[in-house]
Amino acid sequence: MNMKKLLNNLKKRVKKGQSLVEYGLILALVSVVAIAVLNTMGTHIRDTIGTVNDELIEARNDASDNAKDTTTATLNNGGGGGGGTTP
Repeated sequence: MNMKKLLNNLKKRVKKGQSLVEYGLILALVSVVAIAVLNTMGTHIRDTIGTVNDELIEARNDASDNAKDTTTATLNNGGGGGGGTTP
């Protein structure tokens, strides 16, 4: 009777060990797939963010140039808060 219990316990341990190995393999596979997907998406996301950044810099520079042009035109026309002479 003791021998049967021992064999049953051994079979349960073997099954439990197999389950752990299977879970480990599944986890490894999921990890590899997740890393591959994130690497691919990461490249696209980086490129998109870079494009948006370039567009924002360009828009800021255009706005700055427009503000300088407006200020220069105002000063050349005698504006700017009084004290100027009218041609």
